[in-house]
Amino acid sequence: MVESPCVACCRLNTDKVCVGCYRHITEIVDWNRRTDDENAAILQHVATRKRQAQLENLAEQDTSPITQAEWQAAKQQLRTAKG
Repeated sequence: MVESPCVACCRLNTDKVCVGCYRHITEIVDWNRRTDDENAAILQHVATRKRQAQLENLAEQDTSPITQAEWQAAKQQLRTAKG
């Protein structure tokens, strides 16, 4: 099982990417239901986003906590995509 990169920060930037773990909200939703291959691919995106954020000093970006509505919308988006 691929371990989640969650660091219990859970604050989204304007692109809906968590500034703690660098996953997009749609990558956070259903993490435990994804295959190891899917999660490994997400971790590759995470590493790229983290490097980019460090280069651009994105820590100063405006963030907001994940809302229930955002969580539900992301889950619905995944269900629709898997359709």
